[in-house]
Amino acid sequence: MLDPVMAEIPLESRRVYEGRILNLRVDTVRLPSGGTALREIVEHRGAVAIVPVLTDGQVVFVRQFRYAVGQVSLEIPAGTLEPGEDPLACARRELEEETGYQAARWERLGTIWPTPGYSTEEIILFMACDLMPGPARPESDEALSVTSMSWSEIWEAIEEGRLRDAKSIVALTWAARRLGGK
Repeated sequence: MLDPVMAEIPLESRRVYEGRILNLRVDTVRLPSGGTALREIVEHRGAVAIVPVLTDGQVVFVRQFRYAVGQVSLEIPAGTLEPGEDPLACARRELEEETGYQAARWERLGTIWPTPGYSTEEIILFMACDLMPGPARPESDEALSVTSMSWSEIWEAIEEGRLRDAKSIVALTWAARRLGGK
């Protein structure tokens, strides 16, 4: 909801980079105080993330090297929306590509802004249940390993800093609440 007392009014916008999954623009805005400021904005078309829950209650994760942080990251399956793509269709595609699993039951958990200070990205979070295994088909630029963890192992990994991915932590927290407070 826009609060007119706090709103920043765009005065000028300049695109400085166009990429495959994101763009960068620099906006000049009028501040509520009357002054002006620059805002660097990463434009992102959005993404989905999935908490895949196995019949034994364990959760499926992927491990992959994340170049930006220079480390292997433990995460729930996720992926970027194609232009105009339905989020649930994207979630189904990403779950199967990254893990090989298909789900008979889906629940939308919510939507987050991972970094609203500089990015337009929204991530739509899902929980997938009644999983059926199959072969993973990662994209050619993805090197993934699939693993599963119990809820106690998940909370321990978060507390110890072995699971640091924000979208995963939020989605897992919401899923645990839906599953009765795992």
